[in-house]
Amino acid sequence: MSSGQKPRAFRINPEPPPGPGVTTTPLAARPEQARIVEEPFEIVDAADGVAVPVAPRRRSPWGALFLTAAGGLVSLGIGLSIERMIADLFQAAPWLGWVALALLGLAGLALLAIVGRELAGLRRERKIERLRQSAIDALATRDHTGAQAVVQALSTFYADRESLAPGRARIDAAADAILDVDDRIGLAEHELLAGLDRQARNAIASTAKQVSAVTALSPRAIVDVAFVVFAAVRLLRRIAAIYGGRPGFLGFLRLARAAVAHLTVTGGMAVGESVMQQVLGLGIAARVSAKLGEGVLNGLMTARFGLAALNVCRPLPFVREAPPRLADVAGELLRAAEPESK
Repeated sequence: MSSGQKPRAFRINPEPPPGPGVTTTPLAARPEQARIVEEPFEIVDAADGVAVPVAPRRRSPWGALFLTAAGGLVSLGIGLSIERMIADLFQAAPWLGWVALALLGLAGLALLAIVGRELAGLRRERKIERLRQSAIDALATRDHTGAQAVVQALSTFYADRESLAPGRARIDAAADAILDVDDRIGLAEHELLAGLDRQARNAIASTAKQVSAVTALSPRAIVDVAFVVFAAVRLLRRIAAIYGGRPGFLGFLRLARAAVAHLTVTGGMAVGESVMQQVLGLGIAARVSAKLGEGVLNGLMTARFGLAALNVCRPLPFVREAPPRLADVAGELLRAAEPESK
């Protein structure tokens, strides 16, 4: 393709136009008929019209096979070492062998408890994800039955929280009312999630201020990095707990990955163009100090990560409630970035 020409897509086998008096129906006449089809596509060179098929990328199984085999070998080695150690202890002194067996039993019991907690946390996270996806599908297809099921499932999910009992009662009272899909899910959102949203916003705002203050006063960069990571981990766990998640180690990794992916989709790991203009364009570092400007930027980055975590951990999309903005959770930091009034 020659330089200066933009690529264009052409239909390889165009269909003949319909005859007179013949009407055509679009492929997705209604929202419930729309579907996403993932299949290989073709790139067409506008210069010569040559179609180049692109095969879908396949994941190699060798990496998973290597990790499985290596993990099996390590497990066998550890088990064989423990077995030999216990046998040697029995030969040296029988009571030492029994002590080692008791310790091994306690370790196995603790391992089972840890695995059970991890599985319970993963199951609870998947339930939250299914609730959010079901609500999105019900809103897209205007499914009243699906919306009622989502509201009922959300009310059951928070059945153990006494503070939400009045909201659950109001939702049950409106169960037989004729409501639109948006209104029904919005009612559940207002009654059950509005208070949790305020708690999450307060947690994000307080964490952002802490990060900003600590990184502005810390003498070394390694302290800044360590505290920012620690604050992000604690914030993610706190937001997950506010919305009903109980992530273990594996669950936390899933949430962190989802939050980072959400950041990438909604603007990347950078602060955003408007925030950069407010912070860097107004010359904080020149007016006060480079360290204070770094603290404000770290606080804003923590606030953005918190907002991404909120969207990932929330069991419903924002329907009637206004989604929190960066100014809502980092308003003091943004005001600190503004130049002094003359």
